[in-house]
Amino acid sequence: HYFTVLFGHEGQKPLELRCEDEADGDEWVEAIHQASYSDILIEREVLMQKYIHLVQIVETEKVAANQLRHQLEDQDTEIERLKSEIVALNKTKEKMRPYQGNQEDEDPDIKKIKKVQSFMRGWLCRRKWKTIVQDYICSPHAESMRKRNQIVFNMVEAESEYVHQLYVLVNCFLRPLRMAASSKKPPISHDDVSSIFLNSETIMFLHEIFHQGLKARIANWPTLILADLFDILLPMLNIYQEFVRNHQYSLQVLANCKQNRDFDKLLKQYEANPACEGRMLETFLTYPMFQIPRYIITLHELLAHTPHEHVERKSLEFAKSKLEELSRVMHDEVSDTENIRKNLAIERTIVEGCDILLDTSQTFIRQGSLIQVPSVERGKLSKVRLGSLSLKKEGERQCFLFTKHFLICTRSSGGKLHLLKTGGVLSLIECTLVEETEASDDDSKGSGQVFGHLDFKLIVEPTDAPPFTVVLLAPSRQEKAAWTSDISQCIDNIRCNGLMTIVFEENSKVTVPHMIKSDARLHRDDIDICFSKTLNSCKVPQIRYASVERLLERLTDLRFLSIDFLNTFLHTYRIFTTAAVVLEKLSDIYRRPFTSIPVRSLELFFATSQNNRGEYLADGKSPHLCRKFSSPPPLSLSRTSSPARTRKLSLTSPLNSRIGALDLSASSVASSPTSNYSPATSPPPTSKAPLDLSRGLSSPEQSPGSAEDSLENPRLDLCNKLRRSIRR
Repeated sequence: HYFTVLFGHEGQKPLELRCEDEADGDEWVEAIHQASYSDILIEREVLMQKYIHLVQIVETEKVAANQLRHQLEDQDTEIERLKSEIVALNKTKEKMRPYQGNQEDEDPDIKKIKKVQSFMRGWLCRRKWKTIVQDYICSPHAESMRKRNQIVFNMVEAESEYVHQLYVLVNCFLRPLRMAASSKKPPISHDDVSSIFLNSETIMFLHEIFHQGLKARIANWPTLILADLFDILLPMLNIYQEFVRNHQYSLQVLANCKQNRDFDKLLKQYEANPACEGRMLETFLTYPMFQIPRYIITLHELLAHTPHEHVERKSLEFAKSKLEELSRVMHDEVSDTENIRKNLAIERTIVEGCDILLDTSQTFIRQGSLIQVPSVERGKLSKVRLGSLSLKKEGERQCFLFTKHFLICTRSSGGKLHLLKTGGVLSLIECTLVEETEASDDDSKGSGQVFGHLDFKLIVEPTDAPPFTVVLLAPSRQEKAAWTSDISQCIDNIRCNGLMTIVFEENSKVTVPHMIKSDARLHRDDIDICFSKTLNSCKVPQIRYASVERLLERLTDLRFLSIDFLNTFLHTYRIFTTAAVVLEKLSDIYRRPFTSIPVRSLELFFATSQNNRGEYLADGKSPHLCRKFSSPPPLSLSRTSSPARTRKLSLTSPLNSRIGALDLSASSVASSPTSNYSPATSPPPTSKAPLDLSRGLSSPEQSPGSAEDSLENPRLDLCNKLRRSIRR
């Protein structure tokens, strides 16, 4: 028979005792209960309570005695002050007695005059003060301060609304879903909850602190100091990077979870909460995405109404710059991440896989269903009709357009995609787009009538295979216009990129030319221009913002015939300049083409072209030579197959009148039979002299023989070609 004795002290080990029989054990237990030690503990507790009560009374009496002592001291000081005031008043009264006697003897009219003068002085003073106040109220500074205060008040209201939205997100969705994930049959896992609501709770706590700080500043109005609040907020905003980077993935996880009926039903119950006001979870997850841009806009407006000598001007500018930097980083990361996820999602749907989609520089443009028209020998179309069921069933293709490739797939009954064995992956650099067939082609004319001009062709000329043609049929003319426009844009961008690697290429064909790398104005931020980390089609950093002069300089820089920059400029130039300014700049370039290129860049260009003139292969089958281009084509380097001819830098190649684009080429000129120069020999020393633009450009009327007579000096004939190009 066992019994245990437990002690009230923490950490004291209990005693386990044993008796021979049950009666003996009961006697021991009863004796322990009646022991005097328990009574002593109770009495000790009572005494301790009485002692604590007495100590509190003594402390209270001490505090009261100190307060009375301080009051007595203050009263003594007040008595002394009143006594001194009485003495001073008595002295003043004694001094005023003779004056009061004189006033009693004063004429009543004088008293009235003095009274009227007193009223007039008071009225004039009040009128002057009122004028001063009214002038300040109507002044630009006061108007600016009113707008500034209104911006701050609106900021507090917006912050309060944002904190409430985060509170609803956390308390109506995050915490209930965490509890549901811990249930016996969880409709969602903890990992999915973390993926959907990444950092949401931390962001809520951060903005609650910021909101409390804003309310404390408003309580001290009209003194508004906000810069220190942003100094506290800025170091914590890096958590937004993770949230923004994860946003697209969180929406994908949420969409996958909604396929579970139990989760979807539970989520609808949460969304029916009155606090949600009919908004879905996706809406609440999107709110933090716009908070950083909202802060930037608010700081822009705040700085617009903050004087330059204001005490927190520099702090607000620093906060704005940090937020803009964070916003740029998040924007670049989101764009790259979304593009990679989109490409990987498409790659997973293709059964055979597609390695080109693993390239991070491959950007998704569009996708859709097109009908591939079957063809027979020599590229002629087979006799099919647009409404035939066999054409729609057998020829339907799922097409994907990327910046560098065009994918053509067939869809199986299970929904999976299969690349065509022949022509499934088309490299756009090898393609030529034909939107409308020429009327002289009878077959094409007949096909246009049959298909209702909904067809377009891609002529593919691979370097390691015979050329072939892919004819695709769009469901409508709008769809055809969209597809052809995007395909043409991608081809133009690739070829403008190829322009840089063909014309300005050095020893390595994958590096940026030296004349581009050496020009710091193309990649270094300055007071009038700021660059992004993203490269454009010409492999130079994109412009984030710049002055009108720098934008016009880039527009007319002949080194960068960038389609994407041209389109962006033409769509947005009316915001920051006028058409007259743009036309004036273009007319100036039309009259003096070389003024758009720095002299140093021209010297590097011509020196590079001459030094590398013997390094090119004379193979007429080079992919850079035999490719058919869509408008505008890249600049080409013409080569001759004769080994007895010497290459000379010339800018007088004929212009393609049908396309109307500049063909800047280094043509080969036949030398005399007695010439000592071979293609492998170095150029004459005089050809390495720097370009002298002060001598002007040679006339296009010069005979071809003059070029042979002056082999050492390159002839420049760009003016008329550039003018014709700009005119077209």
